[in-house]
Amino acid sequence: MRPRIIHLLPILFVAFLLNPAMAETFRVGFAKADITPTASMPMWGYGDRHDALSEGVRDPLHAKAVMIEVGDTKLALVGLDLGRSPETDMMDRIRAAVKETSGITFVMLSGSHTHHGPVIELKDEEGMGKGKFDDAVAYVGTLEKKLIAVINEAATNVQDARIGWGSADVQMNRNRHKKIEPKPTDSELSVVRFDDLDGKPIALMVNYAAHPTMLPAAELLFSAEWPGQMMAYVEKELGTNVGFLQGAAGDMSCKPTADTQGIEKFGAAIGQEVVKIAQAIETTVPEKPSIQGMDETFSYTTRIPVDNPIIQGLLAEAFFPEFGKAAFASMKGDRIQPHLTTLLINNELALVGGSGEFFCDHALRLKERAWDMKAIFVGYCNGHHMYFPTIEAASLGGYGADASVSWVPIGTGEEIMNKALVNLYTMLGKYKLSL
Repeated sequence: MRPRIIHLLPILFVAFLLNPAMAETFRVGFAKADITPTASMPMWGYGDRHDALSEGVRDPLHAKAVMIEVGDTKLALVGLDLGRSPETDMMDRIRAAVKETSGITFVMLSGSHTHHGPVIELKDEEGMGKGKFDDAVAYVGTLEKKLIAVINEAATNVQDARIGWGSADVQMNRNRHKKIEPKPTDSELSVVRFDDLDGKPIALMVNYAAHPTMLPAAELLFSAEWPGQMMAYVEKELGTNVGFLQGAAGDMSCKPTADTQGIEKFGAAIGQEVVKIAQAIETTVPEKPSIQGMDETFSYTTRIPVDNPIIQGLLAEAFFPEFGKAAFASMKGDRIQPHLTTLLINNELALVGGSGEFFCDHALRLKERAWDMKAIFVGYCNGHHMYFPTIEAASLGGYGADASVSWVPIGTGEEIMNKALVNLYTMLGKYKLSL
């Protein structure tokens, strides 16, 4: 049975396609917010922690927003020092709020996937956190308000700007899943640089694929992990703002050497590469600035019957009951609804966001097939729908590829990437419209 695809913004997209948003100015703004919890609460990422409460802060967590504006079209790129981006209901409320206040057209929120952030699934309902984890429930509400505020703030900070990007092969990650050689690895470190008209950096957005799981699970301290250390290093070296958009890290782990053990050294080592790339980028004012995009929600029957009470009990027990009940409450029975965000900036820079842990081969193939564009894949984006292994990775089984943590049907990742490519080439005007 073919999946049902829900198009959230078809009319808006067609309007852009027929008359792309053009303006005399390309404008960019930046804002950041501290989103570190101030109370103890369950931590996200490791099931064997169960409901153990956090014991403090190792380093702060932030939300960093870059706003791109072309005429009436506005795009918010937000890097989050969290294990995941918000669930569907919160994403809908955030989109609606920033559209009403600031006229934001598109939003891309990406969790860094740190395993030392807070659980953000709990709800103000009995059995889902209320009465037992009230601090965590309150944090979720505060987080939503802060994300809305930081996006709106970035919108007020826009100024005429230049843009450029660059990348390098930085082999500091490894494939943790595949047992058969050769193992695919997406080692491209990409940097998008935004400058003011004088060439002074407004902000950088960094993209790389590697699980932020260097700290031990037993350390119950909030931390932005290696991406946080990388951003802090670059900000100090270049005196600018730095955000992070995680890549297709479903099967990608860090690969430290004897000299880069620990999040500080590892983050600084990647930071050094970011500085090199950023300094080599020549930014320009786009001749014909434009923003095109599409948001789509897919709907599939899950690989295992997650609406079965026995399955729900087993999965809830793997973490803790309130977490499991809250997570399942966000689903539609045995339906899983991953989200795809496809964006094209100035007909040159493609950003493709998927709501889960995509395996690296998805990103590699996307980049290979996006012939006329610089393509960047953003994972953990605008929702979280577990793992998206490739077809061949699913055949090998193992963590990340079997049905216990990969609930989408086999081949879903490929189908979503194909749709992203169709979207991008449509935005480029490569296909003739039949009117």
